[in-house]
Amino acid sequence: MLDFAIRNVSILDGSGSPAFAGDVGLKDGRIDGVGAVGAAHKELDARGLTLSPGFIDTHSHDDGAFLRYPDMMFKLAQGVTTVVSGNCGFSAVPADPARDPMQMSGGILAGLNGDFRDLDGYFKTVLELKPNINNMMLVGHNTVRTMVMDMAQRSPSPDELAQMKAHVERALEQGACGFSSGLIYRPGRWSQTEEVTELARCAAPFDALYTTHMRNEGDHLLEAVEESLTISREAGVHLHISHHKAAGPGNWGKVRDSLARVDTALAAGQRVTLDVYPYTAGSGRMVEYFNLDRVNQALAEVIRIARCPAFREFEGRMLKDIAVEQGIHITEAVRMILTAPRGDHTICIHFIIAEEDIETNLAHADMMVGSDGIPDLRGRPHPRLFGTFPRVLARYVRERGILKLPEAVRRMTSLAADTFGMIDRGRIREGAFADLVLFDPAVITDTATYDDPKQYPDGIKAVWVNGALSVLDGEDRKAGAGQMLRFRRT
Repeated sequence: MLDFAIRNVSILDGSGSPAFAGDVGLKDGRIDGVGAVGAAHKELDARGLTLSPGFIDTHSHDDGAFLRYPDMMFKLAQGVTTVVSGNCGFSAVPADPARDPMQMSGGILAGLNGDFRDLDGYFKTVLELKPNINNMMLVGHNTVRTMVMDMAQRSPSPDELAQMKAHVERALEQGACGFSSGLIYRPGRWSQTEEVTELARCAAPFDALYTTHMRNEGDHLLEAVEESLTISREAGVHLHISHHKAAGPGNWGKVRDSLARVDTALAAGQRVTLDVYPYTAGSGRMVEYFNLDRVNQALAEVIRIARCPAFREFEGRMLKDIAVEQGIHITEAVRMILTAPRGDHTICIHFIIAEEDIETNLAHADMMVGSDGIPDLRGRPHPRLFGTFPRVLARYVRERGILKLPEAVRRMTSLAADTFGMIDRGRIREGAFADLVLFDPAVITDTATYDDPKQYPDGIKAVWVNGALSVLDGEDRKAGAGQMLRFRRT
């Protein structure tokens, strides 16, 4: 007898094909049948609803969240059953329990504490907490570089490079899906192309990925794309460009040119993929975006404070309004916040992206979806942490018609699973792991806003992770069925 049967449902199997009607049966964590299925211990009549594979967040910073918030409800409630962590060059591993995790993680992997050193140890620590969703990991350049070189503003010595390579190779051997870089951040910004290429080469024997927050997403976007393509080509690895965008009004529209360059590389046989988040604002550690000797006033004008340990009263407010209230110039407001105790812990939201560029990105073939949310639930985080996937389905599928629903689901499921080496996931077919989301396409929508970001979406009836009913009507069923995934391994 089946463990669970979902009856009379419209099935989007993740392939991009149109929906079809039927039942889906679950047993022992996997899909046991599709179409007409037999009796089950538990059943749910899903008439009028749509069942798809669970959504896969290709760009998360959830390494520490699995330790701090193992229920992962901010992802699970929006239908996300699997995330890819370790992005932008910051990863949980390698780690040294004796060192400050704030420094090792660049401050964006909130809650990253534990007695582990490598991927095996991290996975063991997380699984002991019974997480609600699955996690696939990258190993990050910034973390590896900090482990070996601290914040040295120079190229590595041959011995230091060999140590970095050993860390990357160990993570890949233990199942990391690739090597990530964040070349806009410290210490990655001080690395030369040759260093990154040499480390990316470690992924080639595993046929793993090189994912990158490129060196520039603004005035020098096209040069940064070229550098990324060069690294990938010379290292012989699959390139994945994270959160593709053109930052700042003077660069809006450039995504067409960068996508054209990607298309040229694809036509030449190079493996390149991308992801995007569906918001006109990004978010990150505020200290990374400003030189305090020459504060960028134009950027300061579009900054909103998400989390600010030094000035909690500033959270949720625009920096320009804070400056007026304080009676100081906006550039002085930047210095005041960032030089205060724990000022470097400040997380900001910056409104730098054109809506038209989001639509251009989503319309591009095989563009995937990543939230890029920073999972610190104190303050007022970017709403993408809670709303990314329902937002795509509501705004860009139902309202704007940029994508058809079957294609949007394919981008969020099978395409992501195939790209990041998730075996038997991302599809509704017999034998696949039963990661599933049941939703109403006419209702599903994000409710998280910049003013009120910690809100679960509407229109999602249920979510299963590895066959366990994990959310029903917005309630956490405390299934704790998430697994730590290893690249191209079951």
